[in-house]
Amino acid sequence: MANPHVPYQQPFAGYAPAAYPSPAEARQQILDDEHLRLLRIGYFISAGQMAVFIPFGLVYAVMGLMFSHLPSGGSPPPPAFVELFFGIFGAAFAGFATLATAARLVTAMRLKQRRSRTFCLVVACFSFLEVPYGSALAIMTFVVLGRPSVQRLFELGTHGPNFGN
Repeated sequence: MANPHVPYQQPFAGYAPAAYPSPAEARQQILDDEHLRLLRIGYFISAGQMAVFIPFGLVYAVMGLMFSHLPSGGSPPPPAFVELFFGIFGAAFAGFATLATAARLVTAMRLKQRRSRTFCLVVACFSFLEVPYGSALAIMTFVVLGRPSVQRLFELGTHGPNFGN
């Protein structure tokens, strides 16, 4: 017999059963995970392409330094601004390529971790400058990261079923 002075309590008060996703939500989760994995691969490839240009910038920087030390022979030496131009241009080019490579590598890692969505979008904006591959990668980044289901993944920081990949 129930005590009339004690209000009715549900068994296991405060316990919420685990919510199982509907089949549509499960398919969307699989699709989102696959698209994020492909974006990650795309950013690794893009970082590799950008890293190829780092030595070219360094070659120009070394050329700028070498111009000042080359013997002039019988001809007059090149103007001083040529040495300065090659050195500064090469160093700036190598520095930009290094920063762009690092940003794309970090973006690829953040896509796996489902963190820093804003950083990924900012890097995608700069990827528009690398026509045509970078532009396609940036557009796909905006499409995928703009989905509400992907935004929830980044808010929760969940890795999804492909955590080991």
